[in-house]
Amino acid sequence: MKNWTVDHSHSKVGFEVKHMMVSKVKGHFDSYSAEVEAEDLTDLTTAAIAFTFDAASINTNLEERDKHLRSADFFGVEKYPTIQFNSTNIVKKGKYDYEVTGDLTIKNITKPVTFEVEYGGTGTNPWGVEVYGFEASAKINREEFGLTWNAVLEKGGVLVGKDIKIKVELELNPKRISNR
Repeated sequence: MKNWTVDHSHSKVGFEVKHMMVSKVKGHFDSYSAEVEAEDLTDLTTAAIAFTFDAASINTNLEERDKHLRSADFFGVEKYPTIQFNSTNIVKKGKYDYEVTGDLTIKNITKPVTFEVEYGGTGTNPWGVEVYGFEASAKINREEFGLTWNAVLEKGGVLVGKDIKIKVELELNPKRISNR
């Protein structure tokens, strides 16, 4: 098995959630690490994938909201500093499509989650390094992971939706290169 490196300058771990039942808040994690082991990235069925997100690095482009998300009302980053995902099963669904199922742990609560993954292709960058692109998405119910804080709105409904859409964009390469 080969170890593959995530190029952070060309990758992103993001999410979105309904806000006031009418719009969406989008955000991402600025700090994360990933371990991807596979003999060949054109066949993910041989892969083992693990992610660790620094929960305190949550970024929604509004510092007051980010502070609230770091608090015990949501992620409780002092007690639960990381969010983790470890693949348990990978099934090829089409020429470029996979289902990657794994254990997602948030606030010490672990649940199985399945990501729909699309292999975007491979190419050689200007420095002669072969790179591979992937996009993945999943939907989780935040309340199942202990993220239950909410506020009822004056005209009905709630401030924060319960469904979170997770979107991961990855560029992988076989060795560490400078961020360009």
